[in-house]
Amino acid sequence: MHTDRLATVAGYIAGFALLFLVWHLASAFVVKSILFPGPLPVLERALVLIEDNILQEQIVASMRRILQGFLLGSAIGIPIGLAIGSFKPVRWLLEPWTEFFRFIPAVAMIAVAVIWFGIGEESKIFLIAYTTVFVVVIATAAGVGAVGRDKIRAAQCLGASRFQVFALVALPATVPDILTGMRLAMANAFVTIVAAELIASNDGLGKLLWDARLFMQIEDIFVALVALGLLGFTTDRVFRFLIRAFAGRFNVTV
Repeated sequence: MHTDRLATVAGYIAGFALLFLVWHLASAFVVKSILFPGPLPVLERALVLIEDNILQEQIVASMRRILQGFLLGSAIGIPIGLAIGSFKPVRWLLEPWTEFFRFIPAVAMIAVAVIWFGIGEESKIFLIAYTTVFVVVIATAAGVGAVGRDKIRAAQCLGASRFQVFALVALPATVPDILTGMRLAMANAFVTIVAAELIASNDGLGKLLWDARLFMQIEDIFVALVALGLLGFTTDRVFRFLIRAFAGRFNVTV
């Protein structure tokens, strides 16, 4: 196991090294434009922003909004998904709602968010929660529906009530699917945060991108993009670790 982890980390390092090498070669020999800086100028600019404590502040602001909206959306989506997956009347009633709103992107809801919540933090958190909730609902409902009938029948044969079957059999077996849905929803949250922070935000990586575009600070744009990518990658690895930890208990392959 320890060897596998070292190999995985080595693979990640090699993959990122190859990415930055291709980036460097493309900027030096293919594009050759001030509009496409190489990794070294971007790194130098990142160090300046870190020294001035600017990059850290933007990252903290964005991650705070992402986590608040993500946790709110997950807290709403998990119970709804469990209900949809467990009870047919609830599925008939709420599944059309889920499918309807799922295809309305969070970016399209910016106008609604501003009208309802203004241009403060609430509108940004609403957009993150909105883009989270439906993914979590669908994954949770699918997980409940995929619980093996043999496990449920075995519990019923042992005298378990319907609530006990749900709490002791269906819910634990659904945890890997819930975490998978949350993992996908987190990716959506990172996509949405940039658009959300364009709503008269005073800080955040989206604000950094917007200001850099206005003043043609190309290196700042790439610093923000790299920061978003690295933060998203790290968060996704955390979710993957949690999914594997729970899935191992139920023989689920991730």
